[in-house]
Amino acid sequence: MKQPRQAAIWFILISVLLDVLSFGVLIPVVPSLIKEFTNQDESAASQWVGLFGTVWALMHFFCAPILGALSDVYGRRRVLLISCFGLGIDYLLMGFSQNLTWLFIGRIISGITASGFATAGAYIADVTAPEKRAAAFGMFGAAFGIGFVIGPALGGILGQQDLRLPFWVAASLTLMNALYGYFVLPESLALEHRKPFSWARANPIGSLRLLRSQSGLLGLAMVYFLYQLAHQVLNNVFVLYTQHRYDWSPWLVGISLAIVGTLNIIVQGGLVRPALKRFGEQKLLFTGLICGTIGYALYGLANEEWMFWAATPIFSLMAFFTPAIQGLMSRRLGPTVQGQLQGANGSLMGIAGMIGPGLFSGIYSYSVDPNTPLNFPGTPFLVAAACLVLAIVIASATLRPSEVASEQIPVSE
Repeated sequence: MKQPRQAAIWFILISVLLDVLSFGVLIPVVPSLIKEFTNQDESAASQWVGLFGTVWALMHFFCAPILGALSDVYGRRRVLLISCFGLGIDYLLMGFSQNLTWLFIGRIISGITASGFATAGAYIADVTAPEKRAAAFGMFGAAFGIGFVIGPALGGILGQQDLRLPFWVAASLTLMNALYGYFVLPESLALEHRKPFSWARANPIGSLRLLRSQSGLLGLAMVYFLYQLAHQVLNNVFVLYTQHRYDWSPWLVGISLAIVGTLNIIVQGGLVRPALKRFGEQKLLFTGLICGTIGYALYGLANEEWMFWAATPIFSLMAFFTPAIQGLMSRRLGPTVQGQLQGANGSLMGIAGMIGPGLFSGIYSYSVDPNTPLNFPGTPFLVAAACLVLAIVIASATLRPSEVASEQIPVSE
């Protein structure tokens, strides 16, 4: 199969960056817009914010495997472009919404179209050799991180001028990216590697069954799920925790998240490739899990600000995990089901996104209640650390020592 042009690879990375940036610019303004629609009722607005997050994760759970399976049938290009165009139109819909109903519908559509990330991951798997995939997924993660660092900051600046302005900017970026892809993106999946569509594979349960098809794949999927579940503590507790324990302002919270994101970019974009050449995917997976465990534990135990900041460089090394596990999982399957695999991983993220908000916000609420025997605000981070400890145990049982030699394949430049 002829390799796609280099411009196509850059399209995938730029597409991920712009899609995440477009999503990120909405983070600071969606809660404010919901408050506007609920007549500034703080309690009602918080309930709607939680519902929006849960529904988005639910749509991702159902639709990621469907889009992944469709890309195995019709090719990556068609699904990617439809997802990009759909997401851009959806941002326009949310920008024009005049009530909660239309904003809610827009959020549902966003969860569906954003599931195209699974197809982008399959494209990366198509065009890179198995031994190079972890490094490629590292660049994929770095693009994701850049968008997530820049997006909320840009959204906050634009939202100060007009709550609708971030929606227009997000729509413009996404639609321009779709047009760019229309002209430069070749198909990556050869006709001989395509397979007929089947609902048995495309539905979330059927997609997850794929994870039982190869030795060790289910164990790695469990590790990936525990990682995603632990990561939910940052989305749902970080702001409340740092404001409560350290009395941080919103500005300082934003700076801290930007620092965490920047360190993540440095690790995935700059350190993954040389680390893979020296140590291999398996050691990087354990390094990421161990550093994440230590980082979460230190965050939970840090009763002084300097302790929190000191833990951040250690925590940033958790970014080794994602490209390592993506490489380990993708090499266990052939080219005909890479889309289905990425869809299954998207479903695992969706499940974590549905469980995480209630789990960690509930633990946090209990841990800061002075009337409970616990009364320790860092408990959610300790629970996240415990999730990664369990992930380490499962990974140790899944990855046999005999696999190390075959997985430490040098990554060529």
